[in-house]
Amino acid sequence: MSALGTHDISMTHRSVVLSAMVLGFVSVLVGCGQEAKQNSTPDQSKPNILIIVADDMGFSDIAPFGGTIETPVLTGLAKEGISFSNFYVQPTCSPTRASLLTGNDNHVAGLGIMSEMDYPALNALKLPAYAGHLSKEVVTIPEILRGNGYHTYMTGKWHLGEGKGMDPFDRGFEETFILGTGGGSHWNDRKALSPLQHMEYTRNGVPIEPSPNFYSTTAYTDSLLSFITKHKADQKPFFAYLSYTAVHDPLHAPDAYIQKYKGKFDKGWDSLWVERMENLKSLGILPKNLKASPTNPFVPRWESLSPEQKQEYARDMEVYAAMLDYLDMSIGRVFAYLKENGMYDNTLVIFMSDNGANGAYASSYPGNEDGKYHGSFDNSLENRGKKGSYIETGAGWAQASSSPFRYFKSFTSEGGIKVPLIVKMPGKMKQAGQWNKSFVHVTDILPTLLELTESGYPTEYQGKAIHPLIGRSILPILNGSAQSLETGKGYGWELFEMRAYIRGNWKILRLPQPMGSGDWELYDLEKDPIESQDLSKQFPEIKEELIQAWKEYAKNNAVHDHQGHFDSLYRVNYSLPKSH
Repeated sequence: MSALGTHDISMTHRSVVLSAMVLGFVSVLVGCGQEAKQNSTPDQSKPNILIIVADDMGFSDIAPFGGTIETPVLTGLAKEGISFSNFYVQPTCSPTRASLLTGNDNHVAGLGIMSEMDYPALNALKLPAYAGHLSKEVVTIPEILRGNGYHTYMTGKWHLGEGKGMDPFDRGFEETFILGTGGGSHWNDRKALSPLQHMEYTRNGVPIEPSPNFYSTTAYTDSLLSFITKHKADQKPFFAYLSYTAVHDPLHAPDAYIQKYKGKFDKGWDSLWVERMENLKSLGILPKNLKASPTNPFVPRWESLSPEQKQEYARDMEVYAAMLDYLDMSIGRVFAYLKENGMYDNTLVIFMSDNGANGAYASSYPGNEDGKYHGSFDNSLENRGKKGSYIETGAGWAQASSSPFRYFKSFTSEGGIKVPLIVKMPGKMKQAGQWNKSFVHVTDILPTLLELTESGYPTEYQGKAIHPLIGRSILPILNGSAQSLETGKGYGWELFEMRAYIRGNWKILRLPQPMGSGDWELYDLEKDPIESQDLSKQFPEIKEELIQAWKEYAKNNAVHDHQGHFDSLYRVNYSLPKSH
């Protein structure tokens, strides 16, 4: 069962110290009109590709991006590669993953809504852009690369549809071990996020039962390594999509890692927010003279909480940090394996988060409103983070994880759609360890991979016309031939009535009251990256121009007007629960 990542967690703990020592030393050293071209001959000149996605991780969580959580492996990766400080994704997980794998807007890819957030009036319209699963009118990275001589592997979270024809095994992946839905318990008990949801793991499209000693991060890592081992003899390059469910709630982590962070967050979320902002100033990511404070109307000041609340919330962040620390160690296991097998130097590595930190409380998830399901878990202080518990960071810690940006996951403000991106090219990069401030969008990744692997993009696939890409290749930045790319093109966002449009340094943003004005706001991101000063009155012409550009974006991508349906939900989703 080791191929499914089910080895005993206690065995993992006994090897953690040795692994950490090894990894510590390592990090120091450290065409058109037709379907994709078929190539069955091994081509050792083509690079391996490894995309690693963290789930619901904030901008300033990891150490190389100003975080205080121990992530030595990712720190080492940042020293070898380029860190991008203006990388944009979609506001939530499945829309981002759809854009990542297809190079298209989430609506074009069928993820204008997350399936679990569908509602009767919308469902009755049967809109392709709001199907809640990956469209057949887009083609995926593995579908293209598999036809160009690549092995294609995926482990982890899919969240782009379940059932016949919708499993990743049906969308170009040769070997898969995945969770089909958006999340749930990280242990083997398969406790879903709400009673309306479920958890099902599949291996190459066939349902399987996790072993008694299952832990998600370990399982996904083990499975990927087993896939690479299984096929490495033929020397074909691989594309691997390592899609972790950490650090998505419910927060779970091995005990040894939780204990490591005991007391580390007793100072509270307000202090952590400021500390991370100052760290980002030191890194040159924020203006030195930036003065700001948290602005979420639903987050109470830490000092206003009772001693009991402080104790419980501090424990929750300890578990979150433990999950991320363990994730970092697991990524190190993959890197160590690739190095031991002579593959690392010829591997492109991409690390990113799918959206900002998650500020929603589990009590707000559809199906959890009456508290019965959430009340069935043992969330006593001593059990928080262990099997049988169900805890989350909530808006307070999510705000700190996204510091200093406005809000977090689900919002089209900077805290929801700006996330870390680290890219290491094959071989040694002359820009190793540098920051790049160019605007990069998640849809740029697929075009970059196509150029790197000399793969064509089809206009039709399996008899269906395919939408053209909206992204652009950033390979000139990665190979050092350019420091930046032209930024004249604008990008639009829409999800749950959260809207935005960015062109150059200008951004318009629409958030519901009281998070925003309920109307379009205008910001200069170069001077005001935290969206603190609405410039609508000073620059009405620019605002109107961008509004018209967003409307054109909405028309081209079949964006639907929800007529206030989601605005009301947002006002209750982020309030501090009466009991925690």
